[in-house]
Amino acid sequence: MIFIIFKLFPKFGIDTFQAIVFNYFTAFICGISFFGHEWKSEALNIGNWPWFAILCAFLFISLFIMMGISSQKNGVALTSIAVKMSMAISMMFMIVLYHESLSFLKIAGIILAFLGVFLVTFSKSKENKSKASLWMLLILFIGSGFLDFVLNYVQKYELSVLTPSLFSAFGFGLAGCIGFVILMYRLYTKKTVFSSRNIFAGITLGIPNYFSIYLLIVSYKSTGWNDSTVLAIINVSVVMIAAIVGFIAFKENVTRNKILGLLAAISAIIILYFANIT
Repeated sequence: MIFIIFKLFPKFGIDTFQAIVFNYFTAFICGISFFGHEWKSEALNIGNWPWFAILCAFLFISLFIMMGISSQKNGVALTSIAVKMSMAISMMFMIVLYHESLSFLKIAGIILAFLGVFLVTFSKSKENKSKASLWMLLILFIGSGFLDFVLNYVQKYELSVLTPSLFSAFGFGLAGCIGFVILMYRLYTKKTVFSSRNIFAGITLGIPNYFSIYLLIVSYKSTGWNDSTVLAIINVSVVMIAAIVGFIAFKENVTRNKILGLLAAISAIIILYFANIT
């Protein structure tokens, strides 16, 4: 849903940054509205989750800004690959730090997952790329992977009292505050013009955005699978479904690489599933 909404923004003249800011506040309100009753005051005295919420907030907003700049400097294709392949960083942390076992099936599934993501995302592009801007791709690659790992670590070790639903809400709320300050500066310096349509766009984006993070955190605990497997399956599934929607709804070109990528993605999901039940 996030993929579809972002795809529709240009059609309706939406300012993406403004929509993102209001999306964070919407996500915060979603969490508080649906799960506010789960709050326990003793959570303030247990764990280091407030610091992790602040860290996630900064990663949310800073990585988004970097993605926007990199898309302009390096092109959308390279930027997308850097972000989606970042699961290599988080999976490496999970496998090494959590001492996860590696079977032949799991290794094969992970390799197919990376291959699928790359083939579906990669496209030959004539977009201008400057070598001076390629460092952004490295930051996005490491930063996005680090964010995925932080969310996993928090669920595993810091949420003994606070629930994942409220942690997600607080992270988004803080990101919204940071984004709001940046937006006010941009409005003051006349670098952007406010439009109410961006609020509605942010609301539309914020609901699925909240639940995507919330359900990711919950899935680490509820599936009973290794965390790296959960992350791989979710990432490759998102890329696969986004590609299919792109083919059907947005009439995107169906290339040989994308077909091979979809087949690799489907194979990866099946193999990783059986690797965790055998």
